[in-house]
Amino acid sequence: MQFQIDNMGCGGCARSITTTIQAHDPAAQVMIDLPAKRVTVTTQADVTAIEQALLQAGFPPQRIA
Repeated sequence: MQFQIDNMGCGGCARSITTTIQAHDPAAQVMIDLPAKRVTVTTQADVTAIEQALLQAGFPPQRIA
């Protein structure tokens, strides 16, 4: 799954996003493209659960098809 996260602007944001996702699935692989503000996640977790976690962490995601 891929997300656009427009308010991700620094390495600290990227670490927070990775930590948030891995709290739901410790085995999740998270790839951050900071300049493009995109996050690619390989996980068995439910996409809606990941979206809600990111939203609660202050990083509203937009799902990329």
